[in-house]
Amino acid sequence: MSIDPTPPITLALAQFEDIVNVGLRSLIEGDPHLQLVAADVAPDALGQTLTAEHPDVLILNFGSLSRPAQLRELHAAFPDVRLMVLADSPSTAECRQLIGFGATACLAKTTEARDVLHTIYLASRGMHVLPSDAETGYEAAGPTPLTPREADVLELLQAGSSNAEIAMTLHVSVETVRTHARSIYRKLGVSSRRELRPTNQ
Repeated sequence: MSIDPTPPITLALAQFEDIVNVGLRSLIEGDPHLQLVAADVAPDALGQTLTAEHPDVLILNFGSLSRPAQLRELHAAFPDVRLMVLADSPSTAECRQLIGFGATACLAKTTEARDVLHTIYLASRGMHVLPSDAETGYEAAGPTPLTPREADVLELLQAGSSNAEIAMTLHVSVETVRTHARSIYRKLGVSSRRELRPTNQ
């Protein structure tokens, strides 16, 4: 009789190479907390799809953009949709430029599945993510990324929920909430919940 209070994260998927498209669809459809509302969206149909479906996250193919400034236009027209860009071998500088133009996240297409999922969760909450790969030497954006569960706890902390209320909402113990909160404070470089500020962009 327990009802999950968190609605699924809705996603739209732009056109990608066939193998990438199949992999992303499989990854998204395999996660019960994600819902694919549009797939294989052509570049000239992005605006129409975002207007009709208004997904939480749009996953874009960098190769399909005629210029990076297209992101700025999409972000300006749909500021509540988080833009996650996948590229072949993006440099840190390229990713920082895309973030500057309105992307919430930028990853290489070779990123491991679990990291793509984590990025979707973080991006849906407006947290910026850049590639972090030991082989390429990319830099992470800011502190160590939060886990999806830590992101859930952070959202509830920012909403003013008590540890007990968070524990009840997430169906975990109060001590588990305290553990997640300590980890969040460490990763974000704060010492208490008073220093946490919700992302309003």
